[in-house]
Amino acid sequence: MRTKPYTPRTNGKAERFIQTSLREWAYARSYDSSEQRAKHLPAWLHHYNWHRPHSSLNYKPPISRAPLPLNNVLGLHN
Repeated sequence: MRTKPYTPRTNGKAERFIQTSLREWAYARSYDSSEQRAKHLPAWLHHYNWHRPHSSLNYKPPISRAPLPLNNVLGLHN
C-alpha cells in the first residue's frame, strides 16, 4: 500500500496496521528465530484480511470490501 506524503488519513491507516501486526503477529508469541516469525506472516496476513473482524468495517474483514463477484474465489472461501 502506498500513502501520499503528509496525508494523515492514509498514514493513520498504515500506522494502525503496523501496530496491529506487531501486537497480533510479531510479538503475540515467542519465536525461536526471525525465520520462524517470517514463516508465520503469510498465515497471519490471510487471517487479518479474510477472517479478522475490523470495527471500522462494521466487524467485517477487509476482503468484504473487495469488488469481487460472489462466484469468484471470495464466494468459495471459508
